[in-house]
Amino acid sequence: METIESILEQAQKRAQEMGLPYKGALLPMEAYRILQETEQAQLVDVRTHAELDWVGRIPGAKEIELLVYPSMQPNPDFLGQLTKQIDKKQPVLFICRSGARSSQAAALATAVDFTDSYNILEGFEGDKDEQEHRGKAGGWKAAGLPWVQS
Repeated sequence: METIESILEQAQKRAQEMGLPYKGALLPMEAYRILQETEQAQLVDVRTHAELDWVGRIPGAKEIELLVYPSMQPNPDFLGQLTKQIDKKQPVLFICRSGARSSQAAALATAVDFTDSYNILEGFEGDKDEQEHRGKAGGWKAAGLPWVQS
């Protein structure tokens, strides 16, 4: 079994190879291991409140919208909320639906000294499958990780 250190090293190498501006890029199962085994690790779900209500939530995640529903405009207080709720000295893992908004969130956080920021690749629902549906081809949900429906 991989150690937490080797998972983080792999995530950091992945981020470098992808040219990402934050510390690392994790697969869902890797993120879950870190959250389970690293007491200081913090999970931030940046999906909209509507997505959380309709699609599902991850128990224990801090929920801070990056974009505000229904306008899907940037949350003007995203960084303020993040700074109030999250310890910037500890690892912070960002997740969204597919990994795109959480990548933006990790980049924004890194720019304001959250130096241990990671994006969770594939997000909560992963990419669309052949039928244009999410939740079956990758992501937190498809990996069988803990989540609840509202």
